[in-house]
Amino acid sequence: VQLQASGGGLVQAGGSLRLSCVASGRTFSLSNMGWFRQAPGKEREFVALINWNGRTTDYADSVKGRFTISIDNAKKTVYLQMNSLEPEDTAVYYCAAGDTYTTSYYSYPYWGQGTQVTVSS
Repeated sequence: VQLQASGGGLVQAGGSLRLSCVASGRTFSLSNMGWFRQAPGKEREFVALINWNGRTTDYADSVKGRFTISIDNAKKTVYLQMNSLEPEDTAVYYCAAGDTYTTSYYSYPYWGQGTQVTVSS
């Protein structure tokens, strides 16, 4: 399974970005997709989670109401729409895939390469 994340960049506080993660390879075994982020000197943390039918989602408290995760099964792509960005959102964002619906990053066997999001104040 390969995951390719994209969409990061530099944005001013209050701005928006949309991250994408395309899955390829043996995707039939994937049932849950998550976004995680890691800031310098900090542990990787959960951001958002969705299952493949898109009916179940979860968000970290810090992003609720600002970020939206969605999925396009036909394109095998998961999106993270990020609005009202804050400097505290600055991090490398990673997409992950696995067969367990969990916010724990260590439970995900497949990871994308990460995309940098930088929010200036």
